[in-house]
Amino acid sequence: MSRYRLSPTLEQELGLLEHCAQARFVWNLAVEQHSWWRPGRAAAPGYVEQARQLTEARAEFAWLRAGSVTVQQQSLRDFAQAMRNFFTGTHRKPSWRKAGRDEGFRQVAVKPEHVLRLNRKRGRVWVPKVGWVRFRWSRTVPNGVKSYRVTRDRAGRWHIAFAAIPDPIPAPGTNKVVGVDRGVVVSAALSTGELLSVPGPTSGEQQRLDRLHRAFSRRQRGSNRRGRVRRAIARLTARITDRRKDWVEKTSTGLARGFDVVRVEDLSIRGMTRSAKGTVDKPGRNVRQKAGLNRGILTNGWGLLVTRLEHKAFGRVEKVSAAFTSQQCSACGHIAPENRKSQAAFQCVACGFACHADVNAARNIAAGRAVTARGAFQPLGEAVNREPQLAPLAFSSGGCGLESPGLSRGEDVKATPTRGWRPRHPRQRS
Repeated sequence: MSRYRLSPTLEQELGLLEHCAQARFVWNLAVEQHSWWRPGRAAAPGYVEQARQLTEARAEFAWLRAGSVTVQQQSLRDFAQAMRNFFTGTHRKPSWRKAGRDEGFRQVAVKPEHVLRLNRKRGRVWVPKVGWVRFRWSRTVPNGVKSYRVTRDRAGRWHIAFAAIPDPIPAPGTNKVVGVDRGVVVSAALSTGELLSVPGPTSGEQQRLDRLHRAFSRRQRGSNRRGRVRRAIARLTARITDRRKDWVEKTSTGLARGFDVVRVEDLSIRGMTRSAKGTVDKPGRNVRQKAGLNRGILTNGWGLLVTRLEHKAFGRVEKVSAAFTSQQCSACGHIAPENRKSQAAFQCVACGFACHADVNAARNIAAGRAVTARGAFQPLGEAVNREPQLAPLAFSSGGCGLESPGLSRGEDVKATPTRGWRPRHPRQRS
């Protein structure tokens, strides 16, 4: 979707909020209907039945009849699509929507004359029962749009997103492959040696955010002062989030334009960021440490980076097993926890190859390597369970320039198949 910043007047904002409230009301009614379903009962009403019930409700309640029927019907269609996604296993079950957090609605049957450009920086869009609403013309509106979605975030900013699927970025045709290792200290390490980090909050922003959180905890629930502090936190958090999304967009675009194949680790972000709190009977351990790790993973945008890569480099993103990528030497293939000297230092105990730990992992990902239980490579079609052999060191000028004897003889240590890996162990990091 192409998203633009809306600039409604105060009167128009009231109309937009009314649309959001009615769309949320219809959605929550659909959620309530499906929440009563139990195995053995009749099927919950689908979209056709709910649309018929909506017609009856509009005839009975004047405040519902005064709203846009298109907005209300599209809320039911969105719920039906959400239930289909839930049953196919791609999304979670639809839940309740809350005022102030889930503000938005969708409009269909958009015609070309409903979106007009006023000047170089401004345009306007027709919203039913609201009128012409201006928005920033930050990029060209896609041709042939049939629908759009209007949303309001917690910081009070309005946006409009026109439904249009952009074309993927074409491959450069250089046959280059890059591996991306995602981390907490280094957001993304590339097999080319680049270390990329998400721009986080500045020291002043972090101090102000901490001060606002302390003030928020002292405010009385439901008071106007608590609401003002909440909006201040939302505005500051939105600025940090926009900075992270901008980094993800630029990084994913650069990778899609510069490489034919992008390989990443196959990680379950949802499972990795699950709370370690446990239950009353079985309380968790190191809960605060795990919570800090979860924040670090989410702050670095692991999932968003891969999602945008799959959108822009469609069909050119490959996921590699993450087993032992941080302990395996990218030069000789030896695997040992002792190879990882620290968070950033890697030096193979077998061949002496030294490099940045994240770059070494990215090179393993780029090579598409996977290992067996005994630590050997598992090529396609054959099993090799040979213990790694110690070899004399062949040092060069320090850092990532340390070479193994295999490299000095011209051996291509990365010439391994990239498909068919079936590792048995989860990822391990020292």
